[in-house]
Amino acid sequence: MDRLGLDMKKYSLILLIYTFIDAIDNPVYGFLSDRTRSKWGRRRPWLIIGTPLLVLSFILFYNVPQFVQSEKGILFIYMLLMYILTGTLDSLINANYGALFPELFKGDEDRAKTNGIRQIFQLLAMAVSIALTPVVTDALGYQMTSLVYGILALGVMMYCFWGCREETNYEEMEKPRLFESIFALLSNPKFWIFGLAGAFYSAAYSLISQALPFYVKYALGLGGGATTVMLGIVLGVAVIGIVIWTKVVKKSSVIVVWRAGFIVLAVGLIPLFFAKTLPFAIAVAAIIGMGIAACLTTMDCIGAKIIDDDFQKHGVKREGIISSLVGVMNRLNGLYTSLAFFMASEFFGFVSGDEPGADPSLASRILLCVFPFVAMILASAISFLFKTPEGDRNE
Repeated sequence: MDRLGLDMKKYSLILLIYTFIDAIDNPVYGFLSDRTRSKWGRRRPWLIIGTPLLVLSFILFYNVPQFVQSEKGILFIYMLLMYILTGTLDSLINANYGALFPELFKGDEDRAKTNGIRQIFQLLAMAVSIALTPVVTDALGYQMTSLVYGILALGVMMYCFWGCREETNYEEMEKPRLFESIFALLSNPKFWIFGLAGAFYSAAYSLISQALPFYVKYALGLGGGATTVMLGIVLGVAVIGIVIWTKVVKKSSVIVVWRAGFIVLAVGLIPLFFAKTLPFAIAVAAIIGMGIAACLTTMDCIGAKIIDDDFQKHGVKREGIISSLVGVMNRLNGLYTSLAFFMASEFFGFVSGDEPGADPSLASRILLCVFPFVAMILASAISFLFKTPEGDRNE
């Protein structure tokens, strides 16, 4: 967005519009997935079909035609459509991918271990892409880089989805009804608590990843290489942190680690606001990485527990709908994120990289630290409303 010259207010509007669209498409995808009956299972057909389409939209997102770039009005429409297309296909994949986790892994210990492995590989992939992307884009450009990354993603994802073996003996089981399922979940207090806490965490995570380049450029006065270093530190520490937190979960509980992650992340954002040198910012980034690691280790396990509770209470298998509605709650972060970017533009004149305003240093610090800090304080407070049965350590 910064390189294309799309101003901050229009970018915040794109985030706002997509948030409402995302609230509609997610439960529909989950509903269709839960009602699917095929020899491949309920999830694989959607994953196999959706993955190539997602890769195609990803490539189109980064290959903006030249005539579009030259007209700001057309650029806004193009980026809005591409954001919606890429986002809705990502929702399709995530609804089905998320539904597989509680179905394939039943026990809390297996889930914690599997989720830890899954998150580690995800973070490693992110770290490699972050480290390689500046080098690759310098050599190939953003358009060709998106094509290379898209082809690699297509190969890896299709290999994994073809190799997945889910249960197929659901022909005789009752198919869930959309509105009945939504009402049952919305009447569950744990869903609201978990969903709202996750939404504020997602907002903080999204703001950190999007605002970090601005922070490095304007607050620290450094180039893109420093951004890569800081992101690499966060992800590297998070990988180590997942291993540590997974062991803590075995001796404590996913709820305790979940709450601890929110608090650690909030604490790490305080000194980052005052950082003036790269070494100090890197040290603080390590704290933030540990907080993120705790959240990644536990959040999917808590979501799986909510799915288990729903099946025990209602006797209907609807992992897809529940996973997608949890996804809707998480993606409400778009409301908070768009507000943050809008306020940065309104109060600091921060429009884009071409028009950074009178005090881009303070604007970037507020975007990276203050808004995420407030979000994590709210997430921490909400998480303590999540009540567990007394004596149930693994709830």
